[in-house]
Amino acid sequence: MLMLDLTNAPRWHDLAPGVQVQLRPLTTALMVATRSDPAVEAVPEEASDEERAVAFAKALARRAVLGWEGIGDAAGKPIDPSHEAIDALLDIWPIFEAFQLTYVSKGLLLEQEKNGSALSPNGPSAGASATAKPARKPARTARRD
Repeated sequence: MLMLDLTNAPRWHDLAPGVQVQLRPLTTALMVATRSDPAVEAVPEEASDEERAVAFAKALARRAVLGWEGIGDAAGKPIDPSHEAIDALLDIWPIFEAFQLTYVSKGLLLEQEKNGSALSPNGPSAGASATAKPARKPARTARRD
């Protein structure tokens, strides 16, 4: 069952021990705006999927991050989110992965589910039935010599 949160309120997400970010809900409007972000559109066609994922995640985070805790400058002084700081944060591999898993992938998983059949209640093939039938073999005849 799809549960709708009609409040559409921002939520705090833990990205690492002591690091939390407050993010806007992952809405259609946010995804569409990110897809047409100049930084995403500037990714060359020959870029790898990984390069595209990084560009998209950074563009999305620049739109989604409202606040954060546990993030500071090189001297340890807390800083506010800025485009440059958000990009630097996502350059840290474990933070990028946590952002992808806790925020981005939830929206993408839901999008994948709507493009296919509903999940079977007891595993990937529990509700599936064979639709193909084996080819019929010609009847064997006894050979007489």
